[in-house]
Amino acid sequence: MKEQHSPNLSTDVFSVLKERIIRWEYAPGHRFTEEGLCEEFGISRSPVREALRMLVENQLVEKAPHKGYSVKQLDMQEIHELYDVRLALEIFVVEHLARRGYPEKEWRELYRSWQSLRKTTPANTADFAQLDEEFHEQLAGWTGNRTLLQQIRSIDERLHFIRVTDITSIERLRVTCEQHLRILDCIKEKNIDCAREALQLNIEDGRKNVEHAIKEALARAFLGSKAGA
Repeated sequence: MKEQHSPNLSTDVFSVLKERIIRWEYAPGHRFTEEGLCEEFGISRSPVREALRMLVENQLVEKAPHKGYSVKQLDMQEIHELYDVRLALEIFVVEHLARRGYPEKEWRELYRSWQSLRKTTPANTADFAQLDEEFHEQLAGWTGNRTLLQQIRSIDERLHFIRVTDITSIERLRVTCEQHLRILDCIKEKNIDCAREALQLNIEDGRKNVEHAIKEALARAFLGSKAGA
């Protein structure tokens, strides 16, 4: 990457490092140095500092006094707390939609899109994680409660790079599609208990898969860091 070839160097560096972190190419605690990044990308300190600042804002990197920047350590308690809050908010969403209704045209479009996804495979798990987030955020949007939607989006942003580790197989993708279609069916049937149970199963499955996938990803990341040392 050459400085004169890019109109927005900091964004370029941020995107590359973000993708590496999401793919667990760096183990938690991996330290970044401005000098090292300047040398790797062939650019000056200013865009590197801005890229690191953006990573901190996205809660992927931590900055400690006198220690510099490092990949954020995972806090499993915080992850479980975020899943707890997400579950509470989204149970309200599906109960509200089953009780008070939903936009039928958008429901049909969303249903068809997840039927199609069940037959295909996204290019990578990051793409599917994004589609998964959009599904839940669209349901929240149907309630008309903007504050609720904002809170769910905030949680999704904080969990995004964790949720990328959730759907890592064709079988997991298929199960997620089936669960989303079940949620939509329950909402259409105005069955509040069914909608609540379907939503809870979907989120709790995600929570369990994330915990297992994180352990595997951590092992790969640490092995990779040792091999590269």
